[in-house]
Amino acid sequence: MASNLEIELGKLRSTIIKINNLAESQVFEAMGVLLFEPISERKDVKKAESKIDKLDLKIEDICQSVFALQQPVASDLRFIMSAMHMGNEVERIGDLSMSIIKLAKNINKKHELIEKFNITEIAREVESISIKTNVCFQTMDEKLIQEILAMNFDVKEKTAVSIDGIITEMKSSSKTVVSGTNLIMSLKHMERISDHCSNIAESVYFMINAKTIKHEKYNEKK
Repeated sequence: MASNLEIELGKLRSTIIKINNLAESQVFEAMGVLLFEPISERKDVKKAESKIDKLDLKIEDICQSVFALQQPVASDLRFIMSAMHMGNEVERIGDLSMSIIKLAKNINKKHELIEKFNITEIAREVESISIKTNVCFQTMDEKLIQEILAMNFDVKEKTAVSIDGIITEMKSSSKTVVSGTNLIMSLKHMERISDHCSNIAESVYFMINAKTIKHEKYNEKK
């Protein structure tokens, strides 16, 4: 028969998987609106945001209950510490996705700008990193941690190049200033989503190895 601690940890794990799945869906919604749809703020997107907020609170409640009543140690303690951190990271991913959906409404001639400044490739990479992060937590696969950290670095480089290009475009044509500004803000949000995924991967590394890492030092630790 499972102990109370095992039952609570099982609840915590399933709650994290739920919130990760919702956040992954939110990222795909945001990228879809940015790349394809002219205007969208559907009710199901708002419902998902509300669910993410509630699950974040549920994770915190479970963690506090386990700390207070079960006295976890070793790997269980690392899991709970990481869970609290991951809940906050995923909640921010949901918020940033909603912000991208709102910003996308104010980007005129979106498809021209997206094609010109490599936005599709960056969006696909952000989608991919969110999927890998979800799988990484479920499988505890260390190879995925390295892939996520490398992808985050790549997203940062591509985002910087795209933003430089958009700024140059805005300087040459005042008509693109509003759309360009909203697109730059969307890119910065995408970059932050990638950062949060990277932070979650670092938490998974902590759970597995009982060591903290910064992504640029990952290879030195191995």
